[in-house]
Amino acid sequence: MPTALITGITGQDGSYLAEYLLSLGYEVHGIVRRTSLSNLERLRSIVDRLVLHEGDLSDQSSLNRVIYQIKPDEIYNLAAQSHVHTSWSEPVLTGDVTGLGAVRVYEAARSLQQEYGESPRIYQASTSELFGDSTDCPQSEETPFQPHSPYGCAKLYAHTAAKVYVESFDLYISCGILFNHESPRRGPQFVTRKITSSVARIVLGIQSRIKLGNLDARRDWGYAPDFVRVMHRMLQQPEPDDFVIGTGTSHSVAEFVQAAFASQGVTDWERHVEIDPKFVRPKDIQELRANPEKAKRILGWEPETAFEDWVAEMVQADKASLSGAIKQHTQ
Repeated sequence: MPTALITGITGQDGSYLAEYLLSLGYEVHGIVRRTSLSNLERLRSIVDRLVLHEGDLSDQSSLNRVIYQIKPDEIYNLAAQSHVHTSWSEPVLTGDVTGLGAVRVYEAARSLQQEYGESPRIYQASTSELFGDSTDCPQSEETPFQPHSPYGCAKLYAHTAAKVYVESFDLYISCGILFNHESPRRGPQFVTRKITSSVARIVLGIQSRIKLGNLDARRDWGYAPDFVRVMHRMLQQPEPDDFVIGTGTSHSVAEFVQAAFASQGVTDWERHVEIDPKFVRPKDIQELRANPEKAKRILGWEPETAFEDWVAEMVQADKASLSGAIKQHTQ
């Protein structure tokens, strides 16, 4: 039975990846911060099949302890301070957890290699935010990086350090340059979840408007369960490599809002939207769109779920959750 360790297992990607690896017959371990031990909602259906360890990407000793104890075949480093807007107010924290945290994982694997002669294969979660406001569109593995946020800068450090550890210490680290991927498990601080939960509240008569920032920004949005499968596929290749993962199609924030309302039969969505300057980033990226041809050619991977389908799923999930809460409150 292969063994996998997932950092960030309580998050959107971590929970879907854990489910997928369990379905493949893996023994799945996860690193959970002490403050997250009470936040296992996304893992509720599988928590009794997981082995969870207390640890933190900002604490090298805790990573060493867990990795030495498990000696995993594969490590999926998904943990990060991953909210771009928050990285502007918390740049030091973002750099420590998102950037240095990844290097602490590499160091723990290298120490294991030095002692036992073998090291786990590592998947490092990179991001389309590496590209910044690139003049190349779509973006591929050859597109120059020019991040425009503290989050993007931290991810670039982790991404570049991965290449150093591969070339200097012969570690196996593959980086997935993933474009935006969403689901009903997306955190409420992200704009997609803010939109779908607001649409649900508007349809249920709880609120009347959504306050948003730049409606013209375009992103390559995909479905998270489709994306976690390619993480595993990357680590099954003979040699480590980096892959851009996305749908190849971009949608504006306005189009996302329109699709969310349309899933509930609402066509006059504009009257429910208010532009609020406080939600406009200091430096916003106008368009990110993937060129995933390399992943298609080498990994045989393509997204399976249509944009409108998973947007509707998100709205419906938020609507069901709110309806349940209202019903419970009125009983």
